[in-house]
Amino acid sequence: MIPLLEFKHIEFGYDQGSLFNDLNARVFVDDCIALAGRNGVGKTTLLRMAAGTLAPQSGEVRWKQRTLHSLKLREIAKSIAFVPQSVEVTLPFTVQQFVEQGRTPFLNLFGGLGAADREAVDRAMTLTDTWSLRSRIFNQLSGGERQRVKVALGLAQEPHLLLLDEPTQNLDIGRQFEMIELIQSLRNQGIAILASMHDLALIEGAFSSVWLLSPGERMRQGSPSEILQPEILEDAFNCPPGGRPVLVGHTRNRMELAI
Repeated sequence: MIPLLEFKHIEFGYDQGSLFNDLNARVFVDDCIALAGRNGVGKTTLLRMAAGTLAPQSGEVRWKQRTLHSLKLREIAKSIAFVPQSVEVTLPFTVQQFVEQGRTPFLNLFGGLGAADREAVDRAMTLTDTWSLRSRIFNQLSGGERQRVKVALGLAQEPHLLLLDEPTQNLDIGRQFEMIELIQSLRNQGIAILASMHDLALIEGAFSSVWLLSPGERMRQGSPSEILQPEILEDAFNCPPGGRPVLVGHTRNRMELAI
């Protein structure tokens, strides 16, 4: 099977040091991947590379066997949607106006939304359960509502791959589970997903695989049951000895209590 997205021999770093050294990974059409690791390890950087907004210093990112950086961002945005942690909205856009921005890659310079564009926007808002919010001002929404609306904007692009940067950040437990249910629903719709995840308790049962980044080590890849092991997480998150059961057990207990 040909991968949708492929990282090949990626090298990248900032002034403070190297993040990736010969990183190799592939995303297939039916994947739902959780990207995990401690803060500053490169999760957002990797997502930006997948979105085509950041180029590796060495190696290449390929989309359906074409070098991603050779494509225009407008073309990439018709297949790959990136939903960042935060979005600055300075104008009083309604939710519908905000989501309509997802159709920008498909519009002519002076063209307005056509029937196909409106259908894509309506479908995105329906999938994310944000249709009832369409007349609300985006900046007046709660954190959970904003997260779902941001995902709706990404879905309005009708992507084959959806990139989510900490989609459950700053959400209470109930809203976190709403977001996880949305991710599972989108996966069932045939959209491949790569999401950076801070809360390990939300990964197992929702994601098909995990990419675990650790400073100075090769990225670990495997199923949640293979990667979310105490000894592996202790090393990746630099936990003190004896803290292993707490790291995994605490997150699993939170999940059981919430259910």
